[in-house]
Amino acid sequence: MARAFPAAARYCLWDDTGGATVGPATESWLARTPLREHKGLALPAMALTWRRVAAMKQADWALVSSHAFAHHVSHPSVSIPKFVYVHSPARYLWASEHDERAARVPDAVVNYLKRLDARRARETTAHIANSSYVRERIGRSWGLEADVVYPPVRIRELQSFDLDEQLSAVDREVLAQLPQDFILGASRMVPYKQLDTVIGVGEMLSTPVVIAGDGPDRERLQARASAATVPTHVVRNPSDNLLLALYTRALALVFPPVEDFGIMPVEAMALGTPVMARAVGGSLETVIDGVSGAFVDFSSASDVRSQFERVVSLDREAVAQSAERFSSERFVDEIRTFVASRLA
Repeated sequence: MARAFPAAARYCLWDDTGGATVGPATESWLARTPLREHKGLALPAMALTWRRVAAMKQADWALVSSHAFAHHVSHPSVSIPKFVYVHSPARYLWASEHDERAARVPDAVVNYLKRLDARRARETTAHIANSSYVRERIGRSWGLEADVVYPPVRIRELQSFDLDEQLSAVDREVLAQLPQDFILGASRMVPYKQLDTVIGVGEMLSTPVVIAGDGPDRERLQARASAATVPTHVVRNPSDNLLLALYTRALALVFPPVEDFGIMPVEAMALGTPVMARAVGGSLETVIDGVSGAFVDFSSASDVRSQFERVVSLDREAVAQSAERFSSERFVDEIRTFVASRLA
């Protein structure tokens, strides 16, 4: 969005990159409190904070990136066009089956936040969903319509990656300790990402497994890896370049979770690595069965084996080409066109 509108002022609750990602941004008062280090505890304050954003008083219109409450943004003294790019209506409110955090929020609070969230969503001039899957959730949750613009993925940057030249000595050493052939699972280590299923797939295939990432579920996954019947390696918190090397080396990326879109499968495909995924959620929109991957019933060993044989025989150049429809350049063009058409 910053590339699409480089002259626009930027506002956020907090910017932990220090401006490194999109340039200088004005942070909210929350960034100056201890809640910066405990963002989950800031949940009750987020919706209220978005309601008095002084930057809105100088704006002609607003483009908002929202995965929780950013679409609430406003100021009581102004009314301007507001376009919201929706990663999902807050999953812990509207899709609790996919987000375990909902279990920690009392029902009375969830019901209050749902009513408030839907009311604020109706203040928006127009919504943009990051997938058709999310567009359907917007309809179910808020009773509103949305256009679809797929999120930007750094396709050209990924495809210019040179493993021989860009990998550090430390990363080379990690890579050298891994098997020549392996399937890959990569994500934040939380239960709903189902990285334990990736290990199970490796056991069904009698194929080594590499799990890459970090998070609160790491110890459980490490224990599962240690008990696996196939060599299973956990690469904790890999660098960006090491992750790209893992994508490149993997026979396939195994991606069991239900995601709203799913950036990592597109990154893997951009490097020519096919994806094994469930036929649900954003994967249905990113993976082309028989071209860039396969849809798999991970509970069936016979289906896992047959689909694995299909994906490892795919043309890796065709896999990479299939990812180009999600490029950052395409996103910039589509988001500019969307805003211009609504303002007109």
